[in-house]
Amino acid sequence: MKRVRLSKSSLGQEEKDAVLKVLDHEFLGMGAEVQAFENEIKAYIATDKEVVCVNTGTSALQIALSCLDIGLGDEVLVPSLTYVASYQAISATGAIPISVDVKEDTLFMDIEDAKKRVTENTKAIMPVHYASNSKEMSAVNTFAKEYNLRVIEDAAHSFGCKREGKTIGCEGDVICFSFDGIKNITSGEGGAVLSSDETFIQRVKDARLLGVEKDTEKRYAGQRSWDFDVTHQGFRFHMSNIMAAIGSAQLKKIDAIAVKRQSIAKHYVMSLKDVEGIELLDFDYDDIVSHIFVLKAKERDALREHLLSNEIECGIHYKPNHLLSKYRSDPLPITEKVYEEILTLPCQFDLDKKDQDRVIKSIKDFYSGQ
Repeated sequence: MKRVRLSKSSLGQEEKDAVLKVLDHEFLGMGAEVQAFENEIKAYIATDKEVVCVNTGTSALQIALSCLDIGLGDEVLVPSLTYVASYQAISATGAIPISVDVKEDTLFMDIEDAKKRVTENTKAIMPVHYASNSKEMSAVNTFAKEYNLRVIEDAAHSFGCKREGKTIGCEGDVICFSFDGIKNITSGEGGAVLSSDETFIQRVKDARLLGVEKDTEKRYAGQRSWDFDVTHQGFRFHMSNIMAAIGSAQLKKIDAIAVKRQSIAKHYVMSLKDVEGIELLDFDYDDIVSHIFVLKAKERDALREHLLSNEIECGIHYKPNHLLSKYRSDPLPITEKVYEEILTLPCQFDLDKKDQDRVIKSIKDFYSGQ
């Protein structure tokens, strides 16, 4: 029986040709291809914000925090229900991630719970676009303004999505994307930081190149700086031309990717909405381009074993960070409840309808006792 994969990269001849072109040019580091990819992202989003590409989505979060001077002893509010990358990016700066509960219907950060956790050391809030949803960002921004906090959006899941008619990345303080292998578009690995804060963006540009000031323009031109200064902590976080070439080829396919991922999500919703034992999240799949498709299920573990026994991969996104030894903190009742219920179904560009129908049938068979 063919195994239905939970997620996978979807690459074609276009990506292979783009990589070969870079290899033939023999300039593999950060150069003109990175600049071109940044400009293409900016044009796609239709934003005035600057786009700075880095080597991973986690690096995007870490470098954003560092360049906002968030560090030792500072506190950053973040939902516990996220991949550990969000927390590691915070703790890597010396700051402390403060775990916040989520709302039961959307699994988005609960702002009322966040309010209870603000202290004099709170410097920022990191809302996570869980399963590509970010429709509650207006409440986050209102809260952040009230408490004078910077907002770093962990938008790793939501490239290509919309909110209130605008593409994600068009609005906001700081937005961080991920382009790793299974995201909505990939550059193999990779990420990006977007902001209108010019001073901050210049810091990010320098910091991704070990803090070497004004080195970005040299790199775009295929050169490097020899006589330079460094005034802030930097990192080796720049994107390579190889990665950018893959990302650029993928970006040309984003409209088709969005249509396919949205059709997968909508087919799950229509097919499973009346299944007793299944609860769907309160998402608008006309706006969301699903990086992952998550639902809540009764007898989740038994259902998962049933699916796996039928050669259907499924996942649990994610183990809450406040339950991990490094980040252990007080109980979060909603997060802990939904952690026992959430299940991620196959959702990737190459998933065909026949295989998706097999997933749906297997779920229905489980709950009907067949």
